[in-house]
Amino acid sequence: MKQILVASDFSVNAENALSYAMSLAKILNMEVAVLHAIHPTEGINNSTYNAIFIEDYYARKRAALKSWAEKISRNEEYKDIPVRTACDVGHLRAVINKYIEYNDVSFLVTGITGSTGIKGIVGGNTSMIITKMRIPTLIVPLESTLTQNPVVTLAADYKTTKLSVRDVKALNQILKSSNPQKLEVLHISDKEMDQKIIKSSEKKLQEQIKASEVNFNYVDEDGKTSNAIIDFIDENKTDILCLVKRNHNMIYRLFTSNTLDEVLNKSVKAILVLHE
Repeated sequence: MKQILVASDFSVNAENALSYAMSLAKILNMEVAVLHAIHPTEGINNSTYNAIFIEDYYARKRAALKSWAEKISRNEEYKDIPVRTACDVGHLRAVINKYIEYNDVSFLVTGITGSTGIKGIVGGNTSMIITKMRIPTLIVPLESTLTQNPVVTLAADYKTTKLSVRDVKALNQILKSSNPQKLEVLHISDKEMDQKIIKSSEKKLQEQIKASEVNFNYVDEDGKTSNAIIDFIDENKTDILCLVKRNHNMIYRLFTSNTLDEVLNKSVKAILVLHE
């Protein structure tokens, strides 16, 4: 069975991310896997270290993770969703990559660090995941929930955005959470962009997206792209914002500034990061 993988650090943010993942798994008929990375030096006291002590520490970590996940999974709403937990020793990126290599993971779900409304809310681990990893990743702000019939918006620019097969599959899966399935496309365009290119790109996207309705919206690239995205998701009451990350395009710049923080502070309930 396909999985939704949740990265857990036992925080309140991770707990909310798990609840979000459980709601999505119920719609998509997937199982949920909760993964915790134990830092290589965690639990080691140089003066008392031996193999027995460290193995006992790891066993207690695994038990703690299982108990932590059960707090959410025992909810009556999620009773039919298979949930597994796993702990591994290593840095987070390596642990996640190793798990994905041996399991059929469709999405990675992670929370954010800090309080909504405070500058710098995106934590170090989340920043690493969205900039270094290449799996569809849902970033879930604190206390956000998967609403019924969420408004889904794809922000893109036709000159540099190219959806991979994996991206298209992930986007179509997210659209299953909305009934009827509808996608808002926010295209950032050059003022002088050829209309033939625009129409061709629209047609291709409509062929890829299995939605009953695809609405195309346009804003000009005028140096304030991030503001245009923020204004649109606020006015359109977007619940899930989908971004295609590609080095050096306008989407990439969202991850090298404070824009992502601003977006997560608006009406958006989650961001789906696609990696081309």
